[in-house]
Amino acid sequence: MASTAWYKNWFNSPFYHKLYFERDEKEAEAFIKKLIAHLQPTPGSRMLDVACGKGRHSKTLASMGFNVTGIDISPDSIAFAKQFEKENLDFFVHDMRLPAWGCYFDYAFNFFTSFGYFKTRREHDDAIRTIANSLKPGGRFVIDYLNVHFAEEHLRHNEKKQIGETMYDIHRWDDETHFYKKITVADASLTKPMEYTEKVAKFSLGDFTDMLAFQGMQVQEVFGDYQFNSYDIKKTPRLIAIASKGFSEKSDTEKRLYSDGRTTDALT
Repeated sequence: MASTAWYKNWFNSPFYHKLYFERDEKEAEAFIKKLIAHLQPTPGSRMLDVACGKGRHSKTLASMGFNVTGIDISPDSIAFAKQFEKENLDFFVHDMRLPAWGCYFDYAFNFFTSFGYFKTRREHDDAIRTIANSLKPGGRFVIDYLNVHFAEEHLRHNEKKQIGETMYDIHRWDDETHFYKKITVADASLTKPMEYTEKVAKFSLGDFTDMLAFQGMQVQEVFGDYQFNSYDIKKTPRLIAIASKGFSEKSDTEKRLYSDGRTTDALT
């Protein structure tokens, strides 16, 4: 029998959330508000938060008056998030690779590199297909991913981090296709240290452009950090891409972004 995928256990662990998300909630809230100011959604827009975790981004979106659905593969995370459900906010356990809603949402979001951890390209294509199918024609998708080239240049191989009574020993490395992070957790509640190894694909802007295009979505804008500065392949830490479903090339006023970063057709 095949072993359980690493992310199913790790994402369900309280130590995962302590390491990554027990931080200043104002930072996450500020990013969401800046994003919404840029997107300017219609009041009451339906939004899908893919891999929502415990729902911190979903809660902020709902507090702004939007109708928000959060999905995550972790039952424990969704169980926690459900305490915040209200008329315009709900949560479900769901694997993003599997079909869900059809032509229902105006916006879909995938934050904080909550992608790239499946074994095969086909599984990632399945996830993009689920997201694309969930959007109405003209709907928009925002993915927040690490910038591969920046991460390669700034890879910190060894780090120790103490959060409360929990000690994390972190070792990072990479190869041609993936980043790896081995995390050893020591805590008084554990009889012995626990180990998890994260594995995230090195998806570039070109990869996302191609995956999205295959599902009928066109990348229109790309930013390089949470302050929405321009994306730079070497200098910015994030790759925040905004894509539109059913993007029409008929309008000269619309911006098209090619997989090599051009915004104009080299043949024109």
